[in-house]
Amino acid sequence: MTRFTIASFNVKNLIGPDQEYYTYESYTPEEYAWKEDWLADQLVTMDSDIVCFQEIFEEKALRSVIDEADRRGAASNADVLPDRSKRYAKKAIFRKLGYTPYDKSGLAFAPNLNDGDPGQRRPGVAILSRFGFVGTPEIIQDLTPALHIPFSELDGAEGGSFRISRLSRPILKARIPVGNQVVTVFTCHLKSKLGEYQRPSGADFAPESDLLAYDPVGRALGSLRAGLRRMAEAWVLRREIVKELNAGNPVMVTGDFNDGEHAVSSEIISGETPFRNYSWMRRHDAAQANDRYTKDENLQIRSAIDAVRLWSAERLFIKKSLRDMVYTSAFGGVYESIDQIYLSPHFLPETRGHIGEMEYFSVLNDHLTDGSHAEAPYNKLASDHGQIIAHIRLND
Repeated sequence: MTRFTIASFNVKNLIGPDQEYYTYESYTPEEYAWKEDWLADQLVTMDSDIVCFQEIFEEKALRSVIDEADRRGAASNADVLPDRSKRYAKKAIFRKLGYTPYDKSGLAFAPNLNDGDPGQRRPGVAILSRFGFVGTPEIIQDLTPALHIPFSELDGAEGGSFRISRLSRPILKARIPVGNQVVTVFTCHLKSKLGEYQRPSGADFAPESDLLAYDPVGRALGSLRAGLRRMAEAWVLRREIVKELNAGNPVMVTGDFNDGEHAVSSEIISGETPFRNYSWMRRHDAAQANDRYTKDENLQIRSAIDAVRLWSAERLFIKKSLRDMVYTSAFGGVYESIDQIYLSPHFLPETRGHIGEMEYFSVLNDHLTDGSHAEAPYNKLASDHGQIIAHIRLND
């Protein structure tokens, strides 16, 4: 029986000292040392076999954090793990207290194709795996051909289209060997809720960004653009997920969705929830009023939907534990989960032929503040996201 853990960790702007990542934003050597210290400490606490990272500006800084975590873990092992000569060395408790280093692990980093000069940097994502990888992890960001989403007016007339040729941040796809299985893991960081504004030719900034001339309608339009982009990126990820599921591969999807579980973008990724019964529904090709799906067709439809559907690890945990609240983000007094781990049907015990199940779900969120607390400046150096960990048992 194989047990492993998979985690999602938005580190918040990881880059070395004295490098301007966003306009006028950088870390002093002292600030960077504090940030590296905090991130390494979190990584040791998580001790996850697979860690999916977001907001990584450079691989070098991430490797430095991992190396520091390994140093701390080794020191802890020396203190708390008895050597083999001790009669109690094999007690199960020591498996929980020990730390497994990442020194021989695989690290895949996906830089952002939109990355620019100092002050105009854009972060990528990464996956750290103690099990290594099968093949070379794949980066999905440039869309060739570009994605055109056509629209129609309500009267059926042509209604234009929405087009994207590149994702705001890369999606990283890796096949990871775990026990006797190979699991396809995706990590992503979808477009944020920050508005997208159009800067007029020759202007220094978009009019909507001038808060002294506050334009609520223009800013709402910026939010609409951001929402369209986020949902389009979610669809691109969904397309890749379905390819893997149709190939029979177990799938896990992690990352910063920048939306809650029930947002449209998140539901695009997870797939639609089937109705309990389609026999009441009039057929798509109905020739008369009472043409409805049969009982057998109802089973066929539900089976087809469930086969390519994903389940939220957080939701499975809440259902199992009766816990009523998990959050990974706090802003303006709103506490919500925008970081997710989704599991394919292969990890549901009620699914025929399942390969394992989630036993537990952890979240590290005690460091979060909503900006109104005295500790809020600490969030610049820590992460403004909670870390989530799914504990999986494979049947083997």
